[in-house]
Amino acid sequence: NLVSQFGWDLLVRLGAFVLVVLLALAIHQFVIYSLAIRFIAGRSPLGFFRDVQEAMLMAFSTASSNATLPTALRVADEKLHLPRRVSRFVLTVGATANQNGTALFEGVTVLFLAQFFGVDLSLSQQVTVMFVCILGGIGTAGVPAGSLPVVALICGMVGVPPEGIGLILGVDRFLDMCRTTLNVTGDLMLAAVVSTGEDEAKAA
Repeated sequence: NLVSQFGWDLLVRLGAFVLVVLLALAIHQFVIYSLAIRFIAGRSPLGFFRDVQEAMLMAFSTASSNATLPTALRVADEKLHLPRRVSRFVLTVGATANQNGTALFEGVTVLFLAQFFGVDLSLSQQVTVMFVCILGGIGTAGVPAGSLPVVALICGMVGVPPEGIGLILGVDRFLDMCRTTLNVTGDLMLAAVVSTGEDEAKAA
């Protein structure tokens, strides 16, 4: 239906959109998280990703941080051997409040729709989008497609037609699975970082 209305050029643009989102998620997960694990948590990034792969797979298959929470808690206990008082608090809060993948997706999506509809966003509007996406990543529900209402809200704020969100519905499910994987991995990474501080305080 969309191709009949907008032509094959839409598929090319959607393909580029998907690649940009995947690239941003990959850089954040395998570069930023790896650096934090190595230099803050003092762990091997390869060992960390090997230990949390069960939680990552669950996040990818369910596209829900909330549904993955029990698995993430078990991985923190049995694989990462984190203090329960830390993992329980960080992972429970992080399932809703720490959604880096969602924030990245929302920002890229708003910019994509703005370009598609020919809306020229000023620098101040782009900064506004960035901050609202960060706030949206904190408050978005950890369920499949939970970020779409936030994307529509941000589009309305900066003059982008909110109905344009229908353009990305066909690829959103796959991207939702990918960004949820990043969100859950980030929760476990933060739990490992906080646990390192707890261990140091305990030793002191």
